[in-house]
Amino acid sequence: MPVIATYEIEALSKAALMRHGAEDWIAASVADAIREAEATGNRICGLYYLESYCQQLETGRVKGDAVPDVTRPRPGSVRVDARFGFAQAAFEKALPEAIAACRENGTASLAVCHAHTCTSLGYFTGQIARAGLIGLGLTNATPIVAPPGGRTRVIGTNPIAFSVPDGQGGIAMQFDQSTTTVALGKITMAKAAGESIPEGWAVDKDGRPTTDPEAALAGSLVSMGGYKGWGFGLMAELLAAGLTGGLASQDVAPLKTPEGAPHDLGQFYLLIDPGMSEHFAARLARVAEGVAANEGARMPGQGRTEAAEVDVPNALWAQLRELAGQA
Repeated sequence: MPVIATYEIEALSKAALMRHGAEDWIAASVADAIREAEATGNRICGLYYLESYCQQLETGRVKGDAVPDVTRPRPGSVRVDARFGFAQAAFEKALPEAIAACRENGTASLAVCHAHTCTSLGYFTGQIARAGLIGLGLTNATPIVAPPGGRTRVIGTNPIAFSVPDGQGGIAMQFDQSTTTVALGKITMAKAAGESIPEGWAVDKDGRPTTDPEAALAGSLVSMGGYKGWGFGLMAELLAAGLTGGLASQDVAPLKTPEGAPHDLGQFYLLIDPGMSEHFAARLARVAEGVAANEGARMPGQGRTEAAEVDVPNALWAQLRELAGQA
């Protein structure tokens, strides 16, 4: 298994995206997200998706030349129409306006409309935190979750991400998690590797717990904490689809299928200026102190660093080079 510099992963990812139809700046935006995912060990949101990005660029399922349209319909509300292009590019264009709106009003919302899957929400809320603001992000996805006790899929894994600034241009706390017990990608990766999954991750089509990833994919993932996670998933669904005009999860086709209609997903972000309260920094420090008093405990995301080099499986490295035209 070769050890590859993350800057090389980014460069080859950008080359692959451009080779399959993405504009230079759009390819750069997506490649940066891939690099960060690989550098932080979030492999499900990194090179794992690159092949499907390239295939969907060729078929037109994602528009590699879409120019995002940024508007501010209200003082604290920013919207960007991704025009069926990549979420990363749309967010990049809209973030400065959203930051300005938040600084002016104390809080602001950013609705990313009609976009391709954003993959890692923490990539975006982290940017908000590094700008000195609190960031909360939500999105939806293909239907894979039935209501507790039910069998019919209604919502996706519907992730939520939350990032808090440290006041020095960094991130004091960050979590990025699906509202299911596990992300869908872990099921598909287990299936591809011929491995079983732990009981409690999913149920089969008859609603019975299963350790077979294929049965899980034919059934439903389990909401984290049962009804509690289901409620968070519904919250993400209503905000991500209802406030952006993106599709409800029930109407979203499988994300990695090469052909078909655009994803047409929405991502919804809240930006909050911690400077609205003179107490925020002190309370953050107090909570962090309490966590640190427990041996081995830490704030979510604390100490998170980006590796300069990562292991890349041989097959994935060969695929990356082939997609970039360097095989």
